[in-house]
Amino acid sequence: MNWSWYRFHELGVDNLYDALALRCEVFILEQGAFLDTDGVDRHCWHLLGRGDNGSGTGALHAYLRVVDAGVKYVEPSVGRVITSAATRGTGLGKTLMAEGLRFTDQTLPGHSIRISAQARLRRFYQGFGFADDKPEHIEDGIPHVEMLRLARAAG
Repeated sequence: MNWSWYRFHELGVDNLYDALALRCEVFILEQGAFLDTDGVDRHCWHLLGRGDNGSGTGALHAYLRVVDAGVKYVEPSVGRVITSAATRGTGLGKTLMAEGLRFTDQTLPGHSIRISAQARLRRFYQGFGFADDKPEHIEDGIPHVEMLRLARAAG
């Protein structure tokens, strides 16, 4: 898997198209209609995981975004965490999240990270140090829970 990080203005039309297509496939076609393009993407780091075809331009199989602090929450947040249907069950989701948190810890040291996780994925995120911070609620027709991962000590 080839991992690439971009700010919104660096994505280019092909990467943006692929990211939005994967998000549409997973978040809209699989999970039901909601407004995926929420105006937040311009204030994010975007992580794209492409299949390794030797050129770094393989199919997009994994994606997440790291939202700048102060945009959705006081803290930076991780969201739109997805893997393609073809790669589910391979461990790619864990690799994706680990890469996202590694980058976030390195780029934004000393910051806690907040997420709004689908409630059914609570244990997955707990495995990365997130803990429930607010009661479960409905977001886009799906039970979610706000979770927080406290800042890591430097060193």
